[in-house]
Parts: sequence; structure tokens; C-alpha cells
Amino acid sequence: MASVPYDLVLSNQPARRDAETPWHCHLLAEQPVSLVGTVAWKKKRLKFPEGFADVPVILPSVESNSRAGFDRILAAAGVRARVIAEVDDMAMLRLLAREGEGLALVPPVVVRDEIARGELVETHRVPQLQETFYAITPSRRFPNPLVAELVKRMPGIQTTAKS
Repeated sequence: MASVPYDLVLSNQPARRDAETPWHCHLLAEQPVSLVGTVAWKKKRLKFPEGFADVPVILPSVESNSRAGFDRILAAAGVRARVIAEVDDMAMLRLLAREGEGLALVPPVVVRDEIARGELVETHRVPQLQETFYAITPSRRFPNPLVAELVKRMPGIQTTAKS
């Protein structure tokens, strides 16, 4: 087995199976997902999902579980939103939401500082969707003891091995 140069990867998706490198996925948290935007979006009082025809949205890419669920919800309502950006980076979703051009699908925990300052508001909670966060560690004969302690201390950790 080839040596892996890192001890921990944080991700919102579990590691994919890889024949050469076994991974352990530790579920750190599940967070609710919401549409967030500037205060002007809250004033529009859009109904979700039926009022979202042609509403500009900033979404994770189609590989994301939350995006797939969001697309299913809109399709079931016969609605097609206008996707103005697809982004897999939570920090970039946050920045684009602050620009005010559309509503971003993001866990509110990612934008809690902006919400607290009044820069962003949660316009719609999407109760059917959850975003997951994982700590991914390589399988090693002698794992890093600091990473093992960190993962062990996280409440509600669920671990799965990928090989």
C-alpha cells in the first residue's frame, strides 16, 4: 500500500471506495440545510418550492446529496429554478450569497456569523435535506494518535471503513 501524505481530510461527502487506499469515514455531524440570501430576498416572501420558478439560486454541484434532494423537491413541485452558480466550496457559497444575486443552498451553520450580523437571512429551511460532514482518515498500521483522539472526542461519531 502506498503511503498517504496526510492524516485527516474534512469533507461533506464520504470517501469513495479505492482499491489501493482503504479509508475510514467518521461522520462528524449532520446539519439542516436552508436557502439563505440578503435581506432583500426575505422581503420577496417566496413560497418554497412552488414559488421558485425562475428564482436565481446558488447550489452545490450535482454530485452533492443536498443538491440531488433539492432538485427532487423542485421537480416534484413542477418547478425549475434558475441555477446561476454551482459551487462545492462552502466558503464560496457563503461569499456568493453575500453578493445578493440569488439564494444559496447551505447549512445555516456555515453562515452563522453573517446571519448574526444581519448580512444574510435564512429565507427557507428545507427540512427534507441534511448536509453531512465527515472526518476521513487513512487506514494505517500506526495511526496518528492526535487524530485518533480528536475523532474519538467528537460526539455522536459514526465510523465506516471504506476499502
